[in-house]
Amino acid sequence: MCQHSNPTERNGHFSNGQRGQGRSTKPWSESITVLIQATCRAKVKNQGGAIMKGKASTRVPRRPNRPVLVLAYAIVALVAVLSIAVYTVLVPHASLLSLVTNKVDSTSQTVKKASQATADITEEVESEGIILLDNKNNALPLNGVTAVNVFGSTAGNNFSYGGTGSGAGNEKNNVSIYQGLENAGLKPNSELKKFYDDNALDAKNMGVVGTDWNLYELPQSEYNQQIIDEARDYSDTALVVLTRKGGEGFDLPLDMAEYSGSEAGRSYLELTPNEEDLLNMVKSNFGTVVVVLNSPNAMELGFVDDPAIDAALWVGVTGATGTNAIGNVLTGKVNPSGKTVDTFPYEVESAPSYYNFGEYNYSNVNYTNTALFAGTGDALSGKDPYHYVEYAEGIYVGYRYYETAAADGFIDYDSVVQYPFGYGLSYTTFDENLDSVKTNGKTITATVTVKNTGKVAGKQVAEIYVGAPYTPGGIEKSSVELAGFAKTDNLAPGESQTLTIKFGWEDIASYDYTGVKAKGGAYVLDAGDYHINLQTDSHTVVGSKTLTLDHDIIYNDDGEGARPSDDVAATNQFDDVSFGDDLTYVSRANWKGTMPTERAASTKKATAKQISALTNPEPLDNSETKDITTGAHNGLTLADVKGLDYDDPKWSDLLDQVTLSEMKVLVGNAGWLTASVNSVGKPANLDSDGPNGLNNILSGVQGTQLTGQSVLGYTWNTELAERVGKLLANEAKAYGVDGLYAPGANLHRSPFGGRNYEYVSEDGLLTGKIVAAEVRGIRSSGVYCYTKHFALNDQETHRGDGGLVTWANEQAMRELYLRPFEITVKEGKATGLMSSYNRLGTTPAAESSALLTTVLRDEWGFRGAVITDCTIATSTSDVNRSLRAGNDINLNFVQDMFMTKDTTGTAAGRQALRRATHNVLYMVANSDGASRMRTNWNGTVTTVFVIIDVLVAGLFALYLWRRRKATLRWRAAGRPKGWLATKLSHKKKQPTQLA
Repeated sequence: MCQHSNPTERNGHFSNGQRGQGRSTKPWSESITVLIQATCRAKVKNQGGAIMKGKASTRVPRRPNRPVLVLAYAIVALVAVLSIAVYTVLVPHASLLSLVTNKVDSTSQTVKKASQATADITEEVESEGIILLDNKNNALPLNGVTAVNVFGSTAGNNFSYGGTGSGAGNEKNNVSIYQGLENAGLKPNSELKKFYDDNALDAKNMGVVGTDWNLYELPQSEYNQQIIDEARDYSDTALVVLTRKGGEGFDLPLDMAEYSGSEAGRSYLELTPNEEDLLNMVKSNFGTVVVVLNSPNAMELGFVDDPAIDAALWVGVTGATGTNAIGNVLTGKVNPSGKTVDTFPYEVESAPSYYNFGEYNYSNVNYTNTALFAGTGDALSGKDPYHYVEYAEGIYVGYRYYETAAADGFIDYDSVVQYPFGYGLSYTTFDENLDSVKTNGKTITATVTVKNTGKVAGKQVAEIYVGAPYTPGGIEKSSVELAGFAKTDNLAPGESQTLTIKFGWEDIASYDYTGVKAKGGAYVLDAGDYHINLQTDSHTVVGSKTLTLDHDIIYNDDGEGARPSDDVAATNQFDDVSFGDDLTYVSRANWKGTMPTERAASTKKATAKQISALTNPEPLDNSETKDITTGAHNGLTLADVKGLDYDDPKWSDLLDQVTLSEMKVLVGNAGWLTASVNSVGKPANLDSDGPNGLNNILSGVQGTQLTGQSVLGYTWNTELAERVGKLLANEAKAYGVDGLYAPGANLHRSPFGGRNYEYVSEDGLLTGKIVAAEVRGIRSSGVYCYTKHFALNDQETHRGDGGLVTWANEQAMRELYLRPFEITVKEGKATGLMSSYNRLGTTPAAESSALLTTVLRDEWGFRGAVITDCTIATSTSDVNRSLRAGNDINLNFVQDMFMTKDTTGTAAGRQALRRATHNVLYMVANSDGASRMRTNWNGTVTTVFVIIDVLVAGLFALYLWRRRKATLRWRAAGRPKGWLATKLSHKKKQPTQLA
């Protein structure tokens, strides 16, 4: 009986027009009718407008809800904005996801096999690298002795296996020195070890970069007499372990005034009072005293001359398994054959570099670090002065100074130098003979015969040095310079081996940057006698022959043309660096007048010209008008150009396929990877540190910790270095890594260099030969690598704080600091380099066209990619300026967002992007990284969001279609009000409640 058309109510009104006032006088039947009507209205509401009509029902059309429409539009708009952001930002950068999705099972047999191989060769390197500095009365090896006392608070908990920063490693499973001794059959005093375990203090963990420079040797007051007596009863042999550390970000303290464990006036490289007391106690209580020097940096070792010190081993930083080698050398299972890679003076202050190393500030010009993570690690934040360093010593670094100053009578060699460069003893003796020296006009060939004249097998290094003619006031010359070397096999007693050592005349030419013989600069061979010396170290000559040039040879366009190994003749490229600071360089023509005797003042004012160059660099040259082709469909992939010459025409066709967006992303996003380039089938390729073993700072993946690069240098063995590179690359591949930020090729300019452990030596040739061999090994296993840090990045102090302004003359730059990189490019066939944080003069190294284009590519013929050092925390270069200079990619993220119109809006900028793309693709194409199977995140993210967009669009279209149909029904029904409107209207017009 309940019907919407009930005559008693229509649209909320009583049809009989009656409204109750006071108590109702209507009969009870009418009240029941009202109650029924109210029930019917509730039922209509609950059924969404349906009205019962018998057993059938009809839905009353409603006007579609406008708030729902607004919400739908808002959702679609939000999805659209999100999609635009995804397609313009995320999709181009999607390959960065590979950094967090590359998961490798470290327990797999592939990884285990590769890691075991690097562990094995780490022990081998240490075995060949340990240097026997002293061995009075043949105290070593410890024939028949097994019980030994190990003294030194650092032996257990603070032993130095490597360094911090990029060269760090996982030390949790490293073989301790106690384990290494036990593995060699020795028996360390367990009670003495327990004493140190209970009392020795741990060094502080300073994070990714930084080193705890406090020294933790216990004072003698901590040793009770019982400990000493029991140790004496246990064995008459004492090993004293002395440790120093090194690391990224900070150099070793020149004075320990601000640190504990030593005292003001002593440097970090001197013994502490507690160490002196320890040695005195050991010397007075034990018959055989052997000092084990666990340090990455050359120390002051005058105490080793004490007759009570029987022997001294220099072990460097040992890596994961090198301590096994220490035990084997002590027992005689291994005969040490390492040679020093630095000169060891009695006092570090005797080196000219001492007076110009460390912190120096300009007082009148500041910079602001704008990097996203400024203030982290060793990077400063906010405003800070520009910092500088002056290489006032010129070419006279390490042995070049000591040997030359001694030859000229300026110093007394024996009282100044304790151990020469290239020095190291053996358990056997050798007879070396310089058989012949011949030349064909381009190459000099020295033939050397080495015979083992002792009683045990051993290896020896034959070292060839050249003494070139020098005229006072002429081109600066070292009295001797390492020209070549070779290491023998393990020779049995009485066995001989003939070695052939070759080097070019060009390799011993001097660079004339002042125009003494060649205006505008050139490599020069002065006429005169060249002494080709066979030496046991930089000081001791065992054989010599002479070659004579009857005229000057000048390698320039007016003379002999370019050096045979150069593409174009070298000319001065760094006059602004050589002469931009009005610096007086050390000269052998006037030792007394040019040799510094006190440290330079810590601050000075920059000149107006320097300030202008630092704060207002010249605008970029956009005169190039020929534009590039992008997005072509030539059907080529990276596999099609593998092995082709850099200039092969097919490369041009391949590069035409690459889009501008891909180029930008590739250049601007090279933080621990190179981005994918889908148009040519290049996958995302993962890169990792480091020079002393796989060490991915970003992901935390770490492989076997290798010895320090300096220990590899101690071996003087290029064949071994090449095998190290090969096995390191194999381990990298097992972990899914395609490229390495390694090896390091900077020099030990000063013994205080924080990363000396990461670099080979003080000599450019030795460093270059070892690094080039390692690069050959890495590349032979299909991994590309970035030799670093190009160039003159030889101190950590303020290296990245605005870019350390570095002043040096071009002769020193070319003959010393660029030399290792040159050898690596020419002999190692490097396809990758890393530029450095510092500046060359006022120009950031990463923005130096002279360095990265003229010298590196035009002269040396380098083909490949240059990456910046990590600029996440320090703004040392600009992506636009570095790109133009020849720095191809940035070890950072989203730097493409900072590309200006100079880069993207000009033909010159786009040409630079294309060149950089070519360089990166060439590097990757000639590695196994080109065929790496990795998720195409660009395509995956695009697919996911296309699906989302299609679904959202489809649902929205369906909603609009249904809404339209509902609107038409509502209009056809006379636009009835909805239940809410009806209820509101009813409340306004409802009659008074009946009584």
